Amino acid sequence: MTADIKKSAEQKMQKSLDALRQDLGKIRTGRAHTGLLDHITVDYYGAATPIGQVASVNLLDARTIGVAPWEKKLLGAIEKAIRNSDLGLNPATVGEIIRVPMPPLTEERRRDLTKIVKQEAETARVAMRNVRRDANAQLKDLLKEKAIAEDDERRGQEEIQKLTDRYISEIDKLLQTKEAELMAV
Repeated sequence: MTADIKKSAEQKMQKSLDALRQDLGKIRTGRAHTGLLDHITVDYYGAATPIGQVASVNLLDARTIGVAPWEKKLLGAIEKAIRNSDLGLNPATVGEIIRVPMPPLTEERRRDLTKIVKQEAETARVAMRNVRRDANAQLKDLLKEKAIAEDDERRGQEEIQKLTDRYISEIDKLLQTKEAELMAV
């Protein structure tokens, strides 16, 4: 029983960590990477379709992303979708390729992005703590129902705490890495 609770808690914590990784990937640094455009969708025959499914997205150089649509008529739609996204990018069509240059970040913008990254990390930490609280509550319920012994409940809580500590340290590592990326000029 305690193993099931621990396994469930670990799965939820892993999902929270994966969500944090995905959110941090959307916050851009000074360098270009193709993952920036993953969440942008294009109107493709009436359906909102991710850019990666209607075009080839690659790096032209360290500060420029190239988007090559598989159908020429999508050039305008893709350019418009990138321009209207929340990334603040200004794409330009050159022949059959859309060039998306990454503007350099100002010091003030870097600090703002660092604050956003810290908020995302804190949200993930709170999610981890909530999972821990729920798992501990399940253990206490089992103890009340006399389904497990006190020692098993205590051991289960210690294991859940170790799990929580491990995932929170992972969050801290992700935070430090992203802050270093943002502050690198």
